[in-house]
Parts: sequence; C-alpha cells; structure tokens
Amino acid sequence: MLSGLMNFLRACFRPRSDQYSHTSLDTGGRQDGLLWYKDTGQHVNGEFSMAVVQANNLLEDQSQLESGCLSLNELGPCGTFVGVYDGHGGPETSRFINEHLFQHLKRFTSEQQTMSVDVIRKAYQATEEGFLSLVTKQWPMKPQIAAVGSCCLVGVICGGTLYIANLGDSRAVLGRAVKATGEVLAIQLSAEHNVCIESVRQELQSLHPDDSQIVVLKHNVWRVKGLIQVSRSIGDVYLKKAEFNREPLYSKFRLREPLKRPILSADPSISVHQLQPHDQFVIFASDGLWEHLSNQEAVDMVQNHPRSGSARRLVKTALKEAANKREMRYSDLKKIDRGVRRHFHDDITVIVVFLDSNLVSRASSVKGPNLSVKGGGVSLRPNILAPCATPTEAGST
Repeated sequence: MLSGLMNFLRACFRPRSDQYSHTSLDTGGRQDGLLWYKDTGQHVNGEFSMAVVQANNLLEDQSQLESGCLSLNELGPCGTFVGVYDGHGGPETSRFINEHLFQHLKRFTSEQQTMSVDVIRKAYQATEEGFLSLVTKQWPMKPQIAAVGSCCLVGVICGGTLYIANLGDSRAVLGRAVKATGEVLAIQLSAEHNVCIESVRQELQSLHPDDSQIVVLKHNVWRVKGLIQVSRSIGDVYLKKAEFNREPLYSKFRLREPLKRPILSADPSISVHQLQPHDQFVIFASDGLWEHLSNQEAVDMVQNHPRSGSARRLVKTALKEAANKREMRYSDLKKIDRGVRRHFHDDITVIVVFLDSNLVSRASSVKGPNLSVKGGGVSLRPNILAPCATPTEAGST
C-alpha cells in the first residue's frame, strides 16, 4: 500500500521532460514546463507579448493573435485580431472557437467590405451555431459535450479603432498615459458576465422573473442554476436547448424543471474605442490572471518593465500570488504537474498588445505581413498516460 501511495505522489509531480511534446502553431513560442510564452513579436499596430500557463490536465484556455489582412479579400481592411477563449468543462469549445471565429470574422468583413460591430456580432453568432451543430452530431456518442463551453474575449484593432467583444469573465484592460502626472491609468474596456457581479444577477433575474432559483449561492459562490458562474458563453448548450438537458447527460447537469427558454446567452457585449496617442497598450487575459492581480497592478507591471516578456512576467506574478495564498514557495508550485495544479490556480492566458500611435493612425488599407500566433500548451506523446488526471467539475469556470 505504501508503494502505491508513493507512486501516486510521484505522478503528481512533473515527470521527465522527454515525456512531453510541446505544441504551438508558431515556431517562435517557447516552453518552460507548463508555461508557454512568446516574449515579443510584431503586429501591424506595434509589438505584442503572449504567455499561457496550464493547470488543467487538458489545457482549456485557447488564444490567438492574427495580424495583417482581416478579410478573405486581400484588398480588404488590415489590422490586429486578438482572442482569449477560457473554456470550462473541457477543451472542446475553446478549441472550436480558436479554429473558426477568426475565419467567420474574415468572411463577414469580406461581405460588408469593412470592419464593424455587426461583423463581430455575426462572427460570434456563426461560431455559436457551428458549435451547436457539432454538439448535435456528437450527442449520441458523446453527450457530455453539451456541458462544455467557453468564455470568449476578442479585440480588433482596425483603422485607428479598437473593438472589444466579450462573453464571460475574461477581461481587456487599457493602459492610458496621463500627461500631467506621467502615470499610466488602467481602464477596463470589457463588460463581464459573471454572476458574482450584482448587476449580472439582476439581469438574469429580470429575464427569468418566474424562476426564484435562477441564481443560487452555492458554497459561498454565486452560480446560474447552481451550476455555472458565467451568464454568457459559447457552448454550454445544456442550458440553452431543452433537447440537450436530459439523459444521458450526467444528472448533476440536468435541471429539475423543463428548460422552457435559454438560460445562458451567446450575445456578446461589444464596445468601440477610438484610439488616442496616449493609449499605450491593452492587456487581454483570462480570469485566472485577474483572480490574483488588480487592473492597476497589471498595468503598472507592464509599464514599469521592458516590453519583452511582459505577458510572461504577469503570469509568473499571478503564480507567485497563488503560491503565497497557499503558503507555499513558487519553486514548489512549479513542481506540481497539470491536473493537480488546478487545485492551486486556473489556466492563465495573457496577451499584451502594445500600441504604436504612428502605426495605429495609418489607414487600415496599409499592408503588413500576415502573422498568426496561437498560444501553446503541453500535450502527451502517444502511449504516454496522463499522470494524476483530476479534472475539475465540468460546467464551472
């Protein structure tokens, strides 16, 4: 029995690095254990920095930065697209968004020959409909996919305009310089849809006045129907379509009363900002970062250090905070492998997009090289069993 316990504990700590293969669509990304990063790169509006740290056994955060043409037509508008997709219940939805949302956006940009709020909203809708089709096809063999979903944060910089769209509780924060004081202020650009926020609870209650249990305080955490913290997402079709809230879906996801109308929404909050010369950078990050750092703390960290490695620095600071909260050393936290690591922190994705006012002010038709970077993670080589797989409760975020 003792030897069995020792084997279990060994599995919870990092195996030899040669058991892992590292996946990223960009050859410039690097891996340090569970941390993937690209310290610096160039997009058409300035520089950028990316980092992802994995906590779940399967990475549920997905992310991308696309720079260059934002249309299927090479003569269409150019700019920068940023996406952070924080999945829950599994990686399927966030991976689907990572593969399809930007392609939908390019298609609608081509049709309308311009970038707009309507283009972004249609891209979200098409992505939601596409994932619903996937769930419909897979339901007979894989019914639990109905309880998989993802937050979806997008930023588009085009023609001097910044569009921010969001579902869920990822966040975009602008760093804006104040000439009079030399400070750089943090300005939150994204609206969040987490029922820990009173206004979000009130919105749900007004939409479902006949349901006193639409939002429930469970284990000191507010949850929609006692199941999920976010009120808007891609996927989570078990809370949108009655035909997917039944057996053989796990009983913990099935509602006691029939689902008469969708509870969750896939309609993003979208805001439009005309960029100014004193707008320095935007931090896009999943809620795993914001659990440990305030908006201003994150902005100060970016502003007070070199640009290169900004995202990795933010992730490491969040990890050190997570370790401190558990009264452990950061060096010991790093030894804990994925799966078990989820008990200490969430997957964390950070993309810092720096804004060069000379580049931002140019017309969106000015061409630059196309660039595509997707955040990486750790994947096991064939025939290597995942150590200590302990997935967190599906449907929570």
